[in-house]
Amino acid sequence: MSHIPADNQREFIPVRIAVLTVSDSRSMDEDRSGDTLVKRLEDAGHLLADRKIIRDERGEIADQLRAWSLDPEIDVVISTGGTGLTGRDVSVEAHRDVYEKEIEAFGTVFTIVSMKKIGTSAVQSRATGGVANGTYFFALPGSPGACKDAWDEILVHQLDYRHPPCNFVEIFPRLDEHKRRK
Repeated sequence: MSHIPADNQREFIPVRIAVLTVSDSRSMDEDRSGDTLVKRLEDAGHLLADRKIIRDERGEIADQLRAWSLDPEIDVVISTGGTGLTGRDVSVEAHRDVYEKEIEAFGTVFTIVSMKKIGTSAVQSRATGGVANGTYFFALPGSPGACKDAWDEILVHQLDYRHPPCNFVEIFPRLDEHKRRK
């Protein structure tokens, strides 16, 4: 997918990102998707703020997302796993339990990116994005390939302050402006 080159007049701003793997069976040693995200975010110059693995339990996932949304040391949360159609896939519901606003176009753009790689199988992903408490959230599928695609084609650009014409970083200060006293 083509993108507009970064505006080199702006200085890069590192973002503090937490990575959450949703899985009933993976350990940190087996978490290839989480490893993929960590490597990419660090290679881009961002900071790993926290990393955890949580079972496919809607309440536990939502509780962790809420806790991270209230942590001033975390700007973005990226989860991997639990976005499919099976009975245990509850990441999307947990994310939506936390969102103040959903970023509907994130799922659409992710589907477009995925279609180029896996064809119509992309229809099975329910990747989502949203905002709560001034924190961005993104729920990605549990495969390393999907994490690479989401990062390389969408998030690396939107989490780069230099990316024109607009990006997620430049509106950070305004995400919770509705909570300030008038």
